[in-house]
Amino acid sequence: MRFLRVVVIVAVVLGALFVGADRWAVGYAENRLADRIQARQPAVGGVSVDIHGFPFLTQALSHDLDRVDLKLDNVDVSADGRKTRLSQLRADFHGVELNGDYSGGTARRAAGSALVTYADLTTGAQPGVTLSYGGAPGKVKVTASVELLGRTFTRSVVSTVSLVDSKDGQGSKTVRLRADEVPGEGIPGIETAIRKKTDSDRRLDGGLPSGLQLTGLTSDEAGVHLSLGGSNVALTG
Repeated sequence: MRFLRVVVIVAVVLGALFVGADRWAVGYAENRLADRIQARQPAVGGVSVDIHGFPFLTQALSHDLDRVDLKLDNVDVSADGRKTRLSQLRADFHGVELNGDYSGGTARRAAGSALVTYADLTTGAQPGVTLSYGGAPGKVKVTASVELLGRTFTRSVVSTVSLVDSKDGQGSKTVRLRADEVPGEGIPGIETAIRKKTDSDRRLDGGLPSGLQLTGLTSDEAGVHLSLGGSNVALTG
């Protein structure tokens, strides 16, 4: 009995040491991965990585992680040559196959979301254009000023924000903003002039992890919410 008791105690101690070592290793890996992503995206405001699954060490040895959650704050993405800031980017990577040197990995599938605030949308818009909530999901209020016939006209319109197929033939998506109606008040050319500032098509591919694409969107008081998804997504790209 005494021998069995000693065996149990030793097993418990070894188990605790293994768990402690495993948790230290996963914390170290999370920090290193966050640092690598931060180095590739120096403008990112903050990076948080959460590696799921236990034990981590066996996953690492097999170069296959069950799931990795990534949280980024203040990410700059390219929108047709203009930078648009995502105040939040959240992505869950499933089935991550690590590189041989552990410098990165590729997820079999990934899903996530991103938020673009109205302040950031305004910053990325044309001069004299401001954007705010349009009062209903999928609606954005756009206010623009134009010079016409020697006068300055300012109009606020409710626009529909939607996701449409891009024309590149590669399956990418474009964020489209179209005014539902522009009050012209009988002034020649005012609707066309206003629409040149309020209506837009933008791709937001540049800056997202390679393989992660836009799959849907909506809007509310906080801003425009983007849904993301994809397969064979680069974890550190």
